Amino acid sequence: MSEATSVDLVPTIDPIASERWSQLNHPETPWLHEEIGRRMEERLQWIRLQPKQWVDWAPVNGGLRTHVAVRARYPKANCLVLETSELRLQKAKVVLTNPWWKLWQRRAVSIASLAKGLPQQEVADMVWANMALHTAVAPQSLLRAWHSLLSTDGFLMFSSLGPDTLRELQPIYQEMGWGDPSHAFTDMHDWGDMLVQAGFAEPVMDMERITLTYVTPSDLLKDLRLLGRNLHHQRHQNLRGRGWRQNLENALLALAKPDHQGRLVLTVEVIYGHALKPLPRVRLADQSSVTLAQMKTLLSKSSGNTRLE
Repeated sequence: MSEATSVDLVPTIDPIASERWSQLNHPETPWLHEEIGRRMEERLQWIRLQPKQWVDWAPVNGGLRTHVAVRARYPKANCLVLETSELRLQKAKVVLTNPWWKLWQRRAVSIASLAKGLPQQEVADMVWANMALHTAVAPQSLLRAWHSLLSTDGFLMFSSLGPDTLRELQPIYQEMGWGDPSHAFTDMHDWGDMLVQAGFAEPVMDMERITLTYVTPSDLLKDLRLLGRNLHHQRHQNLRGRGWRQNLENALLALAKPDHQGRLVLTVEVIYGHALKPLPRVRLADQSSVTLAQMKTLLSKSSGNTRLE
């Protein structure tokens, strides 16, 4: 990925915790990620561009069933899967690679590890990234990496968690003196600004809130364990005492809502983003330089479409 700077870093995310989460080998994709991926896949019906090749970014976390749905929407497109760890890569190979008797179907998929670096050329008409951005310690660097994978006029589709996620837990944790239940999630307007800074154009952002309900505090905690981790750098630094779990479950009983039949309620804010990669911008100067790839792109377009600044 492109090199991150201190400005890129999310101040509330622990880099080590973020890296561990990206390496964790899920027994299966978290169910909520699959549901969000399903909703994001439905949004593709409004996009005219039919990609000939696309990148699926970390589908073991983002959605293996969702990957299949996107491939079904673009049956003639080739796909490059990029995974964040060797264990996830092997799982993706088992689940996503076509069996030998289906090789005649033109749905070629190749799978590579991000440990070996990004492809050195623009490889995609679409980058699909479900539920990856909000756990990145350097999200602006990640946006630039996605931008580098896209060909001109290609587009990015992504989802992330928004700032209202787990809002019910905040007062409980503060009252108990436990710090924050999660790192700070970014607002969709800030994502839009960062997309433009990363070189994207025409960002379209929208959000929705999903209400999760649970019968018992134990059910809630089990689900949260499957869906993610607290990546806040000021989360519990030491081992917790024997009574901590029971104290937490007792505190979570405050989430029971009469209008939800007494079930415990949690809010998840989901942000969806879409943006295009425009023609490279060439600044007018006495001497200007562009890469060979940019020159080929510029020459392939009519001069009337070339952007000059």
